[in-house]
Amino acid sequence: MIRIVIAEDQRMLLGALGSLLDLEDDMEVVGKAANGQEAVDLVKQHNPDICIMDIEMPVMNGLDAAEEMIDLPCKTIILTTFARAGYFERARQVQVSGYLLKDSPSEELASSIRKIMNGGRVYSPELVDLAYEEANPLTERENQVIKLIAKGKSTKEIAKELHLTYGTVRNYISVIFDKLDVSNRVEAVSKFEDKGWFKQ
Repeated sequence: MIRIVIAEDQRMLLGALGSLLDLEDDMEVVGKAANGQEAVDLVKQHNPDICIMDIEMPVMNGLDAAEEMIDLPCKTIILTTFARAGYFERARQVQVSGYLLKDSPSEELASSIRKIMNGGRVYSPELVDLAYEEANPLTERENQVIKLIAKGKSTKEIAKELHLTYGTVRNYISVIFDKLDVSNRVEAVSKFEDKGWFKQ
């Protein structure tokens, strides 16, 4: 019997997923969590084979929870609405066994669980395409600049911290805007974060 914990903050979806998997002859849902921290606690308590997790949840998100469980024998499957390259990259870093989208057919979830139990990994095709398309276009120095922008530093403060001239930092910021195809600092930071590049 494959023992499963599910973490999902939308109660209706949590109940539906639980019922769906309980219908499978070889599966049993042993715990349901409403956030990532509860999921980690339930996995430690029940020692399941698989934990299925959403990403965007309160208290602790699914990727942080997966990282907490990296040394546990339980395998993690991310089940989310978000096909974002940054999320997928982070999911691979924390060694999740599967990353599926919620609009996948329901029978795909059960077959993916069985594949993972047999030692495989299952990633939605859309994500694999995204991962190869989206590489961080910034140089190491530009990465340093955008990280300081994200901390709310002014051009003058960035110049001082990186021992550069004011004009050089302005040039870097202009290049960053061009490469990210944005027109201001807020958009630049938001896009960089969405792609998951701050984590790299």
